[in-house]
Amino acid sequence: MTGSFKSVECADCGNEQTVFGKVATTVNCAVCGSTLARPTGGHSEFEGEVTGTVEAR
Repeated sequence: MTGSFKSVECADCGNEQTVFGKVATTVNCAVCGSTLARPTGGHSEFEGEVTGTVEAR
């Protein structure tokens, strides 16, 4: 796999959500709707705090 998944904590509500490391569209928080990640052409720009990388099984 060329990318990885990240656990991102929302800065507004504290919800932790799993997001792909190279998003193609803006990803919003499932709870409050604030922006968690936005595409930059390469790796994503994360608005929330990245709390870890999800391991591949």
